[in-house]
Amino acid sequence: MPRDNMASLIQKIARHARTTFKLLPLAEPETETGAFQDNLNKLRKLLEKIRPEDLNLGRRRSDGPRHGPPVTYMHICETEYFSMGVFLLQSGSCIPLHDHPGMHGLLKVLYGNVAIKCFDKDELEAGGRLEAGAVGVQFNPPLLQCQWAALRRSLWRSSEVLDEESGPCLLTPLHSNMHQIDALDGPAAFLDILAPPYDPEAGRDCHYFKVLQVSESSGKASPGPPQQEQEAVWLLEVPQPADFWCGGEPYPGPKVVLDHEAGQRE
Repeated sequence: MPRDNMASLIQKIARHARTTFKLLPLAEPETETGAFQDNLNKLRKLLEKIRPEDLNLGRRRSDGPRHGPPVTYMHICETEYFSMGVFLLQSGSCIPLHDHPGMHGLLKVLYGNVAIKCFDKDELEAGGRLEAGAVGVQFNPPLLQCQWAALRRSLWRSSEVLDEESGPCLLTPLHSNMHQIDALDGPAAFLDILAPPYDPEAGRDCHYFKVLQVSESSGKASPGPPQQEQEAVWLLEVPQPADFWCGGEPYPGPKVVLDHEAGQRE
């Protein structure tokens, strides 16, 4: 059993996350060099070791019909540099396609199997928003005039299934920044780190999307999901889906301390 003190693995992860993301303003964008990337790689190595037992987290089973929210969140800690918590998904539930504007993130599956579909932001589209008729494709069904302002051009990056033996999934402001997470074959849980945290007043608000089907008559693409990495995908920003909501649960694991005294020991 983990000890509720500075030696716990989750405490080490939190302390190193703070060290890492304090360097974020100095990071070299989308490169694998520099102090930020070195610390990020060390943080990923720490996350590879985390298990449900380190958080006093029981592995839940799927017994009968679902009750309560499809997804719940256990808050662990938050600073100006990052937030950290655990998401628990009921069997068959989904966190819809959403973004993390200007944020880095790490997702480490604790138990269960999750399918993650990731999309990149298209650097060629200024602001990601387009004018009606400027895209050269037709959508099925056609977009309403009022929907064109919510259209985004993205690039499909990956689709994979992760379990507790998988390494952390990394997102950056440009790569894998938009993703959808589905629980497969039973309940699932994952540790989630976002840096900096969501903050609508600072322009870091969560937006939801759906993938649009492109009409075959446009000659640009056929209906259905993308078939290869970096294939262009059209996304429409939508309200939060009515069948998705997130509840809260107390975090049962070792206490995380990120005060001035702890910082002196880093």
